[in-house]
Amino acid sequence: MSTDPGTAVRNGGDLVVETLEALGATTVFGIPGQHALGLFDALSRSTLEFVSSRVENNAAFAADGFSRATGQVGVLFLSTGPGALTSLAGLQEAYATGVPMVVVASQIPIEGLGARRRGMLHQLDDQKASAANVTKSQRLIQHASGIPSAIQDAWTEAISAPMGPVWVEVPQNVLLAPVMVPAVEDALAEPFDNPPRSELVTEAVKWLSAAKRPAVIAGGGTRRGRAEESLLSVAEKLHAPVVCTPGGNGAFPWNHPLSLQSWVEDRHTTDLLEDADVLLVIGSSLGEVTSNYFTFAPRGRIIQIDAEPRVLESNGPALGIRADAGQAMAALDAALQAPATAPDWHGRTAEEVTADTLAKVSARLDAQDLNLERKFMADIRAAVPDAMKTYWDMTIAAYWAWSCWDARSGQFHSAQGAGGLGYGYPGALGAAVGTRERVLAVSGDGSAMYSIAELATARQHDLPVTWLIVDDGGYGVLREYMVDAFGKATATELAGPDFVKLAESFGVPARCTDPAGVRQALEESFAQEGPNVVVVQTLLRLFAPTHLGS
Repeated sequence: MSTDPGTAVRNGGDLVVETLEALGATTVFGIPGQHALGLFDALSRSTLEFVSSRVENNAAFAADGFSRATGQVGVLFLSTGPGALTSLAGLQEAYATGVPMVVVASQIPIEGLGARRRGMLHQLDDQKASAANVTKSQRLIQHASGIPSAIQDAWTEAISAPMGPVWVEVPQNVLLAPVMVPAVEDALAEPFDNPPRSELVTEAVKWLSAAKRPAVIAGGGTRRGRAEESLLSVAEKLHAPVVCTPGGNGAFPWNHPLSLQSWVEDRHTTDLLEDADVLLVIGSSLGEVTSNYFTFAPRGRIIQIDAEPRVLESNGPALGIRADAGQAMAALDAALQAPATAPDWHGRTAEEVTADTLAKVSARLDAQDLNLERKFMADIRAAVPDAMKTYWDMTIAAYWAWSCWDARSGQFHSAQGAGGLGYGYPGALGAAVGTRERVLAVSGDGSAMYSIAELATARQHDLPVTWLIVDDGGYGVLREYMVDAFGKATATELAGPDFVKLAESFGVPARCTDPAGVRQALEESFAQEGPNVVVVQTLLRLFAPTHLGS
């Protein structure tokens, strides 16, 4: 190792960055911090693009959005203590939704670890323990020579089904100390194989082949496992109606004769699924939303495929197949022959009951005076090009989109995994970083305030994101929930900024329109360069999934 003062001395930070580059990383999200300076200095000697967020949880959301859009691993650099802790809400969404990420967090110097009373800046009793609920695993690196292998192992774990974020900590002195370890030249990370057990596939095929009323629920794991082609083949062989969960939106063709679309929260859809004698559930826990808020009471047998063993049978007995959804569905498809007799839904075909169910859903909506909401969502859909990726916050428009949004050839992403506010805009920024294509983000005024600082990120990196903010003066979803439950809403009303002037103060063009003008405003904004904002001041309502119109 050279000691020439004119030659840069490699350190632990260089080993982190070199390993990430060797693994194929292109982009890093995060915010610098005192203990992480060795990481960021090493970035200056790398080919990695750094995207500087303004708040750590937004940096986590952006790395998540980047990964979803590109299929690559999201990489996040964090500082110690407050910076690391602030990221956890963002990481919870990635963990719940199965998004592969490698999180590199700095730590205080090794000699301070466990010594709470030393009073070191940013010190926590056990920082990685704080991340244990929102990451697949946590590692502490204590020697620079262990950095390449630890990063490679973390990357492997992140991309192995069930995918998710993995946490790696490197103390400040390990990042800064000169190293004798040679430059990392190559690194290989292949996902662990996660195929289905053959006897379970055989048993599932028996059930499906004998089914008279088979149906399918396609969850987010269907998309993560790239099982769409196999799903289509299996559904058509079985003539089985298919409903997509919010996470599975886009896994099955929206207008296919067997498509129940994503109206999983409507009781008419729940009724059909309950009537199935065999229900194939792919990449879903049958959780709160998918079970129509735990009102779902299936009368038939369930086959449940999921890469996460803790999900299997978590909400009811099933033939549980622990496997990557893509591998499992390919195996089912290969072994399954089209049954000799067509399904019999009490004298009707599967296509007929699918069409009838969608007609009942539409009739229920017709009875609820929701013309404003339905036209608003239709106008957004009409404005958005087929291939455009969309990112939705936890807002009333997103709750509608969970059910009514036809993803077409684009991608639909929302924060329904963990349900935290603030995902939509930073997630869209991450997607724009990865694709350099225009992306749409949709937020309410309440959730927009969580990520408003990222207007600076959008402007600094000139990211082509159009941000639609639906301003109803408060937390609209909670307002409606409280009025329904208690007859009044408490603490849901918000004082807010003039979003147009606020965006313009960041140098981001913005406009305000009424609901009738949203299509034109979006189309014009999509045609511009760089970031922009569209604000609509309106009060939307949720649809009722039961009672009215039933």
